[in-house]
Amino acid sequence: MKNDGVFEVILLLALPASGKSEVRNFLSNIEPEVLKREFHIGETLELDDFPYVHFMKLIDAALEKEDQDRIFYPGEEPFIDSRDWGTLINLLNEDYYDLLNRNVISCDSVAEYFFTRIDKAAKMVGINPRLAKLDKDLRKKIAEKLDDEAQKILDFKYQQYAENLSNKTIIIEAARGGKDGSVYPLQDPFGYQYSLRQFCPEILSKAKILYIWVTPEESRRKNEERTDPNDPGSNLFHGVPISVMINDYGCDDMLYLKENSEKENTITVNAHGETYYLPIGIFDNRNDRTSFLRKEKEKWTKEEIEYVTEGIRQATDKMFAYKI
Repeated sequence: MKNDGVFEVILLLALPASGKSEVRNFLSNIEPEVLKREFHIGETLELDDFPYVHFMKLIDAALEKEDQDRIFYPGEEPFIDSRDWGTLINLLNEDYYDLLNRNVISCDSVAEYFFTRIDKAAKMVGINPRLAKLDKDLRKKIAEKLDDEAQKILDFKYQQYAENLSNKTIIIEAARGGKDGSVYPLQDPFGYQYSLRQFCPEILSKAKILYIWVTPEESRRKNEERTDPNDPGSNLFHGVPISVMINDYGCDDMLYLKENSEKENTITVNAHGETYYLPIGIFDNRNDRTSFLRKEKEKWTKEEIEYVTEGIRQATDKMFAYKI
């Protein structure tokens, strides 16, 4: 994988509704030569843990309709088992390996395949299998209901596969945080300190962090503003329940981790028996530069494009200039 002056892996991290998906949408609509010149980014390939969050919620909804207990979320509340923040990272690790190797699966039921993947990813953070313990007929019935949605997730994953990864940039999107009013450092399994450790060595050895900075208050405001209840699976328009916003995203430890890193302008990650120093660039979006990107591209103004370009470029220049 040869990358001539572009990032190999970017971890695009921020609180919900901070502008991550909007930035990703913006970058995917830029000509390759401009993308490289302005941001040191190659053609973008995208990974995101939100589709798995949405799929877990669909599983719970299907279980509830069958008068069965939910296994991931108790309703519009945070995870039943907070270690599932690590489950999501392990799913992203597998997606990363699959993207590099262009792995294509063959199975009778994509939903059943996802059930197995979720149990496997959860086991890696100490959670006993849940979906495998369901009654066989019940599991099959739920899988049949969710196969179409599972296929959509798989199709998007396959769309990211490329014949040649040279001069491509893999962007991995996620959001982490902790309860409003928490004291730093956040306790496992909350925050970036925990989730970054769950990434595989192959990602950590290449990754740079593009962090979008907004306040928790602004995150909640923009979350309410963008929410379309008729499109809960959308990256750009999904909403996070207010209880989750307060208890899982009421604060954010990224700036704390930067301030306490062993090396300036990095995040120190101790994982897999190694110490990784991930260069970080901060895109200050407290004065909203990104909401316009939810509109059709034809409606973006020159001034809006220049404003968001300036903010992203400042961050990516810092990431690119850092030498470990």
